Amino acid sequence: MGASEQVKCFKSVRAQTAVLDLMNVPFPVTAAEERNYVAGSKKLGQACSTTGKPLTANSSTAEVARDMEMVRRAVGDKKLSYLGFSYGSALGQYYANMYPDWFRALVVDGVLDPTAWVGKNSKQILDQRLRSSDGAYKALIEILKRCDKAGETKCVFAAGDPVKRFAQVANGLKTKPVEFPDGAGGTIKVTYAVFVSAILGALYGTTAGEDVTALAAEVAAAQAGGTTAPLLQRVKAAKSARAYDFPYDNGLEAGSTVICTDGTHPARAESWPAAVDRRDREAPYFGRSWGWIDSQCASKTWTVRDKNAYTGPFTKRTAKPFLIVGNYWDPATNYRGAVSSDKLAPNARLLSSNNWGHTAYGAGVCATTTIDNYLLTGTAPKDGKVCSDAPQPFTEPLPATLSAGKQRPPVVSPRPVSILG
Repeated sequence: MGASEQVKCFKSVRAQTAVLDLMNVPFPVTAAEERNYVAGSKKLGQACSTTGKPLTANSSTAEVARDMEMVRRAVGDKKLSYLGFSYGSALGQYYANMYPDWFRALVVDGVLDPTAWVGKNSKQILDQRLRSSDGAYKALIEILKRCDKAGETKCVFAAGDPVKRFAQVANGLKTKPVEFPDGAGGTIKVTYAVFVSAILGALYGTTAGEDVTALAAEVAAAQAGGTTAPLLQRVKAAKSARAYDFPYDNGLEAGSTVICTDGTHPARAESWPAAVDRRDREAPYFGRSWGWIDSQCASKTWTVRDKNAYTGPFTKRTAKPFLIVGNYWDPATNYRGAVSSDKLAPNARLLSSNNWGHTAYGAGVCATTTIDNYLLTGTAPKDGKVCSDAPQPFTEPLPATLSAGKQRPPVVSPRPVSILG
């Protein structure tokens, strides 16, 4: 990653592209897309287990924790001070259990349960263990219900029953995607997978309520024959916000290396469609979006392992208490992960927040100040503290232009690649 030597699973961009073209959808929906995605997943896993060696065999989270400890020693810090977000919460908990005496303050925010992450002796796909899709679905439905309660003066998607209307918009895209000119001679197609992925991206922000309902309203308007201008503005804004790509982009390979090397996964990639179908019934829309994140990790095709990987225990008593932070509406790291991680750790403190988006730091004064105070002083807050001051959706009337029928200005909602971002 970054400027260090990088995992590279293919000998050329051409070889890489031939495989990634099989997986070139946000997530598969049709049977044909699933077949292609499974085939691509197998080829990716095989490539990372052969050409990708030796780095893929030495890239588990335990290796990063060991590097972090070496850096602590090298710079002369007596104890480590650490703040980790999302996947960084796994790294923080690895460090706390591998080096329980060597930190002065350690915070994990947006928490992955490390036992679920590892999946020791588990044959479940990653989303079945982490339940990321459950968190995303819970957040979406809460937003739509609050939109309904707030009414049309405060929410652009409040007409009718927002929960049913959202389902109609999404399901309509399965049979008839929204298509419109891109302004450069091409066509933009908003499919079901593109829409759900954009909704998931919108759930990552602190203004998730307004952003989700604005996007849903824009697509609903386009389906009814209205303007597609706001959707085009979204696409243009997303393109302009992208960082440039190197000739060989190893993002998927690097993320896969961590997920596949750390965890135990089902044996065959062909088992993913059925497993993902189950997840999508349990957590509609997002069971598919999150369910396919680890299909390349099937143990029959991703055969490389790190002999020095750490798989637990994650129940060590640390010399100092560390802080576990979870927010109720996180669409990626389900709040239940913070609760279960707190139960694992004998000397941890749980801080809960009512903010929207992914992770809590910076989303509300209470949570941010509590974390800052702990990092600065080393004194942990009381276990079970709850922060309830974060901004909530649909509390203010819509601007006059929106209540008069015009669409909310577009908000860029990038699709989160994974919990590793």
